[in-house]
This record gives sequence, structure tokens and C-alpha cells, in this order.
Amino acid sequence: MKTNPLLTTEQFPNYSAILPEHALPAITQLCQDSKKRIAELAEQSPATWATYEAIEAIDNQLAKAWTPISHLHSVNNTQPWRQAYQDCQQILSKYSAEMSQHTGLYRFYQALQASNDFSAYDTARQKLINDAIRDFELSGVNLSDEDKNTYQGLVQQSSELYTTFSNNVLDATQAFHLHLTDEADLAGIPESAKALYRQLAAQQAVDGFWLTLDFPSYVPAITYADNRHLRETLYNAFVTRASDQGPHANQFDNHNVVEAILSTRADIATLLGFDNYAALSLANKMAKSADEVLDFLYDLVERAKPIAENEFAELKAFAQANLGLETLAPWDVAYASEKLKEAEYAISQEQLREYFPVPHVMQGMLGITEHLFGVSFSQNNEINTWHPDVTCYTVLDADKTPIAYFCMDLYARQGKNAGAWMNGAIDKIHSSHIQQLPVAYLTCNFIPPVGDAPAYLSHDEILTLFHEFGHGIHHMLTEINHSAISGINGVEWDAVELPSQFMENFCYQKTVLTDMSCHQTTSEPLPDALFDKLIAAKNFHAALMMLRQLEFSIFDMRLHHEYNSDNPVDVMTVLHAVREQVAVTPSADYARFPMSFSHIFSGGYAAGYFSYKWAEILSADAFSRFEEEGVYNTDVGEAFKREILARGASRSAMENFIAFRGRKPTIDALLRHHGMNTQTPAG
Repeated sequence: MKTNPLLTTEQFPNYSAILPEHALPAITQLCQDSKKRIAELAEQSPATWATYEAIEAIDNQLAKAWTPISHLHSVNNTQPWRQAYQDCQQILSKYSAEMSQHTGLYRFYQALQASNDFSAYDTARQKLINDAIRDFELSGVNLSDEDKNTYQGLVQQSSELYTTFSNNVLDATQAFHLHLTDEADLAGIPESAKALYRQLAAQQAVDGFWLTLDFPSYVPAITYADNRHLRETLYNAFVTRASDQGPHANQFDNHNVVEAILSTRADIATLLGFDNYAALSLANKMAKSADEVLDFLYDLVERAKPIAENEFAELKAFAQANLGLETLAPWDVAYASEKLKEAEYAISQEQLREYFPVPHVMQGMLGITEHLFGVSFSQNNEINTWHPDVTCYTVLDADKTPIAYFCMDLYARQGKNAGAWMNGAIDKIHSSHIQQLPVAYLTCNFIPPVGDAPAYLSHDEILTLFHEFGHGIHHMLTEINHSAISGINGVEWDAVELPSQFMENFCYQKTVLTDMSCHQTTSEPLPDALFDKLIAAKNFHAALMMLRQLEFSIFDMRLHHEYNSDNPVDVMTVLHAVREQVAVTPSADYARFPMSFSHIFSGGYAAGYFSYKWAEILSADAFSRFEEEGVYNTDVGEAFKREILARGASRSAMENFIAFRGRKPTIDALLRHHGMNTQTPAG
């Protein structure tokens, strides 16, 4: 029998050799072996750091087998990979739940903490041990055996529900299409999008244009299509995905799945002694209570809503006077906003797209990273990848020594989950058992190249790329040698967005934009006049956009704070109540946004979506030091790398921030970056 390619000790998976049928045998074997070996190691006395490193090596082997399975399920979601993922997930969920309540392991960490060696450990080791003990206790290690079994069943049930939710969203997204043959129906839509629609039609072996609900297809249509009926049709399909409404009503409905997820989470929280799931979620975050989070969010609502109301009133007046839209329907908002932006600033995302070919954008993004953080990047064609679109790099330090790797998968395609994300695919470990460099996978869903021409990015897409790359450098530039606290691992969830949002600031710096621009016909860099318009338009409808994020955050926190077994609140009722308080823009009665809100129902943001705004305070304030001392100041860049990127979770996020900034964060920079610095709350 051939060796299973998932059972490897190599730095990289051999993706060309990995098949769905390899997944279940590898995970089954590794979970069985790991349980046996960890049980033996946990009982060794005295507890030593050497034993910890042996346990870490076992965990790492399992993680390196699971990463390609999970990743291929996300970027190549075929039925065989979906089945393989679900089969493995059942085993892994049970294994993880058992390990999180493993009395022997818990006692091992307690023994390390109580040992004479503990005081001599550096702060990173001490924090790793303390965090592990906290996490065991948050997972119910001290429950009775009966309650432990209940907990493990609930965790496994949750894991299966998350997968079902995600699959329903993907299936609902891919079930819908519009096949149009008359180009007049697409009036107003940019040529770049129409080229994509033609390419998608050709892939279906039909003439004309093929529109889908994938972001590269949907966003240009809802933003630019003069055809109001087309916008309404697409909007209806998009906001009803995986629900009881819309063109595929009830076919992929997530309503019962969401109810089951909330019920299961509430049961887990109750079992662990928390009043609700929000309290459990916040137990290891910077914010310590739902009231603290909601106070923070509603304070921002109070600041932003009066401005947003003025912005929307202006938009309605413009739409009536210039677009013939007496009533601004939900499917008109993006279209009218883009028209108003073009009228006020003579600039559009599609106009900017012409200047930013992907190769130049990559060169510019890597260039600013090299300048500030003292590293360099070399394209690596030796790494075996999962798709021809994927490009890989080796990250080198100042001495040209490899310190990390990353792979970028930028373009949308059939079977690939929507959105953009960074996966810390392989963690940095340097121990007596393992010498392993970190590897990051950056995944986006941009419009792919058409023909021989490179793909071009809008400025919004450049922001997305820089955001995910910020997560990537957090993972890759770590100097912590143990996986539990290296890179992004172990960082408080409401601080993990700091580096990603920080990197977005460079997308508004003239030198950076000039370096990565090259017009598709003239090869000229971005002209000063267009850059000035971009900066002038930077905060266009900033309050409206902030309110949208606050709506999501408050909905998430209230839902998980208010839902319990005695009070199983209705999801849509909570959403409507939040919108009544927060929203300014309209929404259709049939919209079922929560049924595709993957961040909180199949991602890691349950009772944590507020993290985007919470971390934005940190990122804006961190970047303000660059604004004060020089945006391209390498000394400040080195300090950011040393005190934040390199530290991982070896200190608390607040300690990292204070070490870099010299003080605790303030909200001033966030408000200033959104053009709201002169506004104060009423009353």
C-alpha cells in the first residue's frame, strides 16, 4: 500500500498527490495514535518542558494533516471533498472535545505551573501554560463525567451544524444564475465585468452572458447596472440565499440550522456555568462583558447615525433629481451611491481598476512590507500547490535566510468558497522535536484574468488584499517558537484584526499607490489628480458604512447575549429590533441576511463580530504613530514588527500595543480616519 501523503513530516503538503480518499484514513489513524501517546506523556513525572515539546509535536502532525483537507474543502468544494471533510470533522470534533477535557493533560499543565522551573521560564512559556490551563477550564475539564460526555456531544453537533450552514450558503449561491443574451440588458456595467460574464458563459458552453451571485459577478451588477429590474432580481436572490425566501425558497434553508446552532451554543454555555454564549465567548477576549461591548458599539452609533442620516438624505435627493428614482429601494442604494460618488468626486472603482494590474499591486505591497519590516520576498515555483492560479513566495530576513512562506490564491472559480481569508496553514515551531517555518495561505475571490491580459483590481479589492496580507505577516513574521502562541494563535480575537486593518492604511499612501499602478493602455502610474480624488472620496458615506458594520456587530452580540434555553429569541426579530435602532438604509421585507452570515454561524466570530470595530481602534491608533513620526519610518516599522507582529500571543494584546505606542489606545484616530473627529455624542 502506498504511503498516505497526508502522513508527512515535510514542510509542505504534496497537493498533487492528495486525494479525498486519503483524508479519513489519515485523520482516523492520527487521532488514535495521538490519544494513546498523549495519555502516556501526560502521566510522566515530573512534568517537564521537554514533555510539552513532545506533546506539541503530536498536535502538529495532526494539524499538518488536517490543514490540506480543510483547505481543499474551502477552495475546491466538490462532493468528494465535502464528504471527506465531513467524515473527518466528526472524528476531529470528538477528538478535540476529549482533548480539551483531558484530565491528565490538565494536571500536566498544572504541574508545570507549580514546578520549580516555572519561575525561570520566560514570559512566553509562562503565558502559554497559563493560557492552556484557562482554556481547559473554559472547556469544562472539571465537569462530571456525565456532563463531559454531554459537552463533547454538543461540540460535535455544533461542528456538524457549522458545516451544514456553510454548505447551504455555497449551494444556494451556486444554484442561481442569469443567462442573458442581449448586451443592452447590461448597460452601465463595466467591460471588465462583462468580460467575466462572457467567460463564465463560455465555460457553460453557451453564448451571451452568465451572471452569478459570486462577489466578482454580483458586485459590479448591483453597483453599475442601469437596468433596475436586473438589480432587483440579483438583490432578491442574494439577500435570500439559504432561506425560506427567494428563487430557491426552502431548498437550502438555514433557518432550522441557525436555531439549532444557537440552542447548542446556549446549552454549552449553561453547562460551563455561563449565563449565555456571549459571556463564554468573551471569557478570553480583551472586552470582558456584553454590556461593555454594547456600550462601545452604541456609542459609535450615537456618533455616526446623525451623519449617516444626512448622507442618506443627500443620496435620496440626488437619486430623485438625477436618476429618476422617487423611492430609493434596497437594490438602488449601491447604484445611486456610486453615481453620487462619481458626480461629487469624478472617480469610480472601475476607473481606478484600470491602473492596478495584479503583478504591480503585488510588487507594491511586498515593497512596502520589505521597506518597513526589513524582510524580502522571493517567488518560489518549487512549492506544490492545489491550483495553477496559486503563486507562492519565500520570506527572507535581512541575511537572506528563509523565515516563512506564503501562497496566494486570488481569483474566483466554481467550487471555491466566497470571501477572502488568511489561513495560518503551518505554524512556526522551533523545538527539540521540530524545526518548522510558518506558512500562510491567502485566499481571495477577485475577477480572474481574461485571455492573456493580467487581472486588474479595484481600490476596494486592493484594500481586501492588504487586509488579508496583514493577517499573513502577523503569522509569518512571528519570532515565537511554539505553535500555541506563535503568529495569530492565541491572540485575543478582538485584537487579531489589528495588523490586517493596519495594513489597509497604506492603500491611501501616494508612494505605495504610485509604485503599484500601471494603466492598462498607457502604462502610466496613477496621476496626481486621480489620487487627490481618491483621498477626497475616502470618507464618502463613511458613516453609512460604519452603521452597517455596527448593525452586524450589535445583532451578533445581542443575539448571543439574549438567547438562552428559557428565552430562545427569534433571529429575525432581533435583527429587526437592531435595524430599528441603528439602520438608515432600507431593507426588503423578504431579506434573510442571517441565513448567510457565515462569520458568526460557521466562522469564528460568534459573539465576536464587534472585533472588527474594537481592533480598528487599535489599528488606527497604531498607524497614527507612523503618521506622527513618518509613514515610511523604518524605525517605527521595526518597532511595530518587534512589539506586535513578532510577539504573537506571548504577551496580552494590550501589553503588545502599549509596548509599541507607549500608552493605552484611544478612539481619536479611529474617528479622525472616518472623518468624524469633530463629532461628539448628543447629550
